[in-house]
Amino acid sequence: MSPAISTQHAPAQVGMSHGKQFTLFSHVLAPNGWKIAFVLNILQRTYEPVYLDSGTYKSPEHVIYNPNGRIPTLIDHSNGDLVLWESGAILLYLVDTYDTEHKISVACPREKAVLIQWLFFQTTGQGPYFGQSTWFRHFHPEKIPSAIARYQNEARRVLGVLESVLSQQEYLVAGKVTIADIAFVPYNNILQHVIEDDFDFKKEFPNTYTWHCKVAAVDGVRSGLEEHLRLITKEETKNAS
Repeated sequence: MSPAISTQHAPAQVGMSHGKQFTLFSHVLAPNGWKIAFVLNILQRTYEPVYLDSGTYKSPEHVIYNPNGRIPTLIDHSNGDLVLWESGAILLYLVDTYDTEHKISVACPREKAVLIQWLFFQTTGQGPYFGQSTWFRHFHPEKIPSAIARYQNEARRVLGVLESVLSQQEYLVAGKVTIADIAFVPYNNILQHVIEDDFDFKKEFPNTYTWHCKVAAVDGVRSGLEEHLRLITKEETKNAS
């Protein structure tokens, strides 16, 4: 996987008018943008979230920054309005640039290779398989049992890979929480939508469940999850009225 990092600068219409260091294009429900929000929280960086709906991902106002027309997209106003997209690339940029104390990253090249390995596994394994399972279970216009079964099985396989490692160690790399661990949280948080409604995460993958709960309790992650829930509740209240 080649991380996509744009060297373009943000057009004038998105600048420091909001007074925050970053602008983050995201989506209230979609997991990928929340990975970035968690890390910005932990690194104590200010950002202005712009929540798009799926119908505006490819709008000219967004594609001018991200030609792929997906979220997240991040603009770093303190670094010449640098525009970045692809969540894994954004996470690596943030820790390489702003995590000088290695709170959620590592200094050792060997450990960094392992961190990147797990980050790529999340972005190319967990994300797509969990996403496709959710799509075919809940949003595809026709029910295709073979597709649903395939992606649910792949979701369980991903969890099984994590379980095989986390049964022997507390975290994925360096014995501490890093961006590799944090990246898995938003997708793990929607497992009831990904697999069966009565899926028992704790029972089927106990070590992965324990790890997930510990990472979700980290301050910046927890506050992000609370904000996520607040926005979902607000949206549901608005739709019900």
